Amino acid sequence: MLDDFLIARNPEEGTTLPFLLRIPLGPDGIVLKAKETWPRTGKVYCHRAVGWPREPEILERVPVRSCVRRGAAIDLVLDRGRENRSQFVLTRVRGGREAIFWQTARTSKQARPSVSLPTARGWGVAGLEIVVDSHERYAWKFEHQQATTVRRALRSGDYAVLAGDQVVASVERKSLQDLVATLTSGKMRYLLADLATLPSAAVVVEDRYSAVFKLDRVRPATVADALGECQARFPGVPVVFCETRALAQEWTYRFLAAALVHAGETVHAQTEASPLPSAAAPSPAEVRVWARQQGYAVSDRGRIPGEVLDAFARRNG
Repeated sequence: MLDDFLIARNPEEGTTLPFLLRIPLGPDGIVLKAKETWPRTGKVYCHRAVGWPREPEILERVPVRSCVRRGAAIDLVLDRGRENRSQFVLTRVRGGREAIFWQTARTSKQARPSVSLPTARGWGVAGLEIVVDSHERYAWKFEHQQATTVRRALRSGDYAVLAGDQVVASVERKSLQDLVATLTSGKMRYLLADLATLPSAAVVVEDRYSAVFKLDRVRPATVADALGECQARFPGVPVVFCETRALAQEWTYRFLAAALVHAGETVHAQTEASPLPSAAAPSPAEVRVWARQQGYAVSDRGRIPGEVLDAFARRNG
């Protein structure tokens, strides 16, 4: 009989992988650190743990119907009505480091939408430089797009473009979990208020809007209402759902390129529409020279007669 599938709290302090998973495979099982307790909205990144703690804080204990390793994948079937079939995929990333992803059939399909991204420059901007906030973890690299990135602290947003030293557009990136946490804590209003001070700004979510209504740890209506309120208060900062990380990155690239071009056009239009500077007023000496040439009697000093000033204005106006 197979052991139960266990989920416990990771005792490590300051970790970004707050959960421990124990997969009942092998004599001691396989212990992984994970970011989530189930791949509900996307693939969950996992990392091997040193071992199972002596006194774990168990969060979930689920009976297992089947746990089989097939090549580079572990298929896990739990004995419960929903959230019961998943797969752990073991792979290698750049540099030979092991990476483990926990997925379901739905999240696996979602990660590979049937679209091909364009390769054309965004708004014809060659070599677009995108500033990435220095605090952004696992930042987009825009390798598919014709853009370069540079790290710098940003006051608002995670990705921005600059005209000179001024930020003209910024994008805040959110996973669905991060979006929900920001909305329910009330922090979203302050974030949007900051973004609204910029010429162009947006919030991009790496998921579908429909995923909001599949949440099970918070009422979907609460999240939907909070989103509606934020958009009503800050209509100039759209919240855009882009389905996947790749599509969110592509949308951000196109948005920032368009915003940079628009900022340049606005400055050009303002320059062309500005009034011409008025001609400098004539000096008294110039008026006296003109008056004498016209036969008027004027002194070298003192007040110039009004009739002379009027005549000068009519002739030179």
